[in-house]
Amino acid sequence: MKRQRMTRGLIRTAGAALSLSLCPSPVPAAENLAAAQLRCEYKTNPVVLDVAKPRLSWKIQAAQRNVRQAAYQIRASASRQELEAGRSLLWDSGQVRSDASVHVVYGGPALLTGQRIYWQVRVWDQNGNASPWSDAAFWEMGLLQASDWKARWIQPDLTEDTSRSEPAPLLRREFTLRRSIKQARVYVTSLGLYEVEINGRRVGDQLFTPGWTAYDSRLQYQTYDVTDLLHQGANAIGVTLGDGWYRGFLGFADQRNVYGERLALVLQIGLTYDDGTTETIATDAAWKSSTGPIRRSDIYNGETYDARLEKPGWSRPGYDETGWGGVRLIEAPKSRLVVPAGPPVRRIQELAPARVFKTPAGDTVVDMGQNMVGWVRLKVTGPAGSKVSLRHA
Repeated sequence: MKRQRMTRGLIRTAGAALSLSLCPSPVPAAENLAAAQLRCEYKTNPVVLDVAKPRLSWKIQAAQRNVRQAAYQIRASASRQELEAGRSLLWDSGQVRSDASVHVVYGGPALLTGQRIYWQVRVWDQNGNASPWSDAAFWEMGLLQASDWKARWIQPDLTEDTSRSEPAPLLRREFTLRRSIKQARVYVTSLGLYEVEINGRRVGDQLFTPGWTAYDSRLQYQTYDVTDLLHQGANAIGVTLGDGWYRGFLGFADQRNVYGERLALVLQIGLTYDDGTTETIATDAAWKSSTGPIRRSDIYNGETYDARLEKPGWSRPGYDETGWGGVRLIEAPKSRLVVPAGPPVRRIQELAPARVFKTPAGDTVVDMGQNMVGWVRLKVTGPAGSKVSLRHA
């Protein structure tokens, strides 16, 4: 048996030599190459941003393994139709040779308050194969300057003992829209917590808004698309305020009013009509105030609700405001109003009780089967004024 040895591409055998060329195996074109899961500032199609130059991110997809991005191209427009046609672009990055797909900074012209930008991206792999353009995504700018806030800060004109939990204030206003609406946005925040209703329907699905923050330094505001809640003709808006972290009890020493003593609201609706004209409905001296069925509301100490004091229709047009008071206009800095940095609190799950039983003392115990944070929903019947107490543990 004769030995064989490989040296520099030659295979030597007994008295014979064969030249061998070594070439890389051909790499097939990447199949189904795509840019997907577009994000702007970590969010999918955010309705409000206050970042001057938002950061854009995406993921690449392919049917094969070991596919790498070698280049990308981003384009942006104020119109989805113009974007997809490649016309009237605000920004076109051109082909950028880079594997970056996270936090690519928008490089177009300065952005304006309330402006919506549509954008899409395509990528090239390491073999020069190009993906199609991604589906269009968008982001929308918020109120970028303090002067963009046309609304005034208002406080309910109520007599209160701020050393204890007081009834939750209600604020309302009616207004008339004389043309059909193309788009409507609500920009809102409060000193305390708020919930907004328009024409009897709750606005958004966020909870505990505007959230807990260092209120002396910054105050988050939320933006909601309310186009479908408004209509030509008479409309009404209602807001419920709560103590929350702003002036409610905090800690274990019965401490309250940590950030302030009086609840307040600032809200404006930015309207764009079908004919292109715009209008702003804002908090001002014309708003009315009262209290309703929530007699006490505190994050740590619970809530007292008196169903006999409900005000049916109070957030709908045509409601009888007899007995309602006015509001006070106050001055509070708007320069500290910012877009929320993180995701909101939402209802995410509904649990059924694991078991329900009675104690020897006659109390009903509802065992949810786990530790939880949330609300209990139940139906009860009885004479008006009957009291039902829920205690959570």
